[in-house]
Amino acid sequence: MRFRRDDALLVVDVQRDFCPGGALAIAEADAVVPVIDQLVEEAVAAGALVVASRDWHPKDHLSFYARGGPWPEHCVQDSEGAKFHADLRLPANVLIISKGADAEKEQYSAFDGTGLSDQLHARGIHRVFIVGLALDVCVRASALDSLRAGFETHVVENATRPVSPSEGDRAISDLRRAGAIVD
Repeated sequence: MRFRRDDALLVVDVQRDFCPGGALAIAEADAVVPVIDQLVEEAVAAGALVVASRDWHPKDHLSFYARGGPWPEHCVQDSEGAKFHADLRLPANVLIISKGADAEKEQYSAFDGTGLSDQLHARGIHRVFIVGLALDVCVRASALDSLRAGFETHVVENATRPVSPSEGDRAISDLRRAGAIVD
């Protein structure tokens, strides 16, 4: 990948609860970590911005089964499951974006109510490269919002995994139709 200084690498939700053994484990999620680590290294070397989003839910989040939501309890604030994957090598100056912190609001996208779009525009970012978990949920939502915010948006397919393989295929189609570049 050829990163530039006006690029951002957005690492979406590579957290323990989405990896094998986690509360909402995604098949082969661990396989993306070395790929992402290499991309982070390349981005840092080029002077690109590295951003990492994380689900940061309160214990009573509306998306949890206990509240009638579609997901098991996951990525609860300050829990082991909310930590980034142990092998993920983020730079010291990584910009961390927390989402889903309001118990009454779902936030799949790293851009939804986080101020990320404004921060990227203020830093002169033109291209956003998106990797992480899960392709068919938070990666998809983040990429669509990145496009809406006017960024040239790339999704690095071998650095993401879906919750559902068929929904992952649909997400790729949706993203391409919307104008994202799937590398």
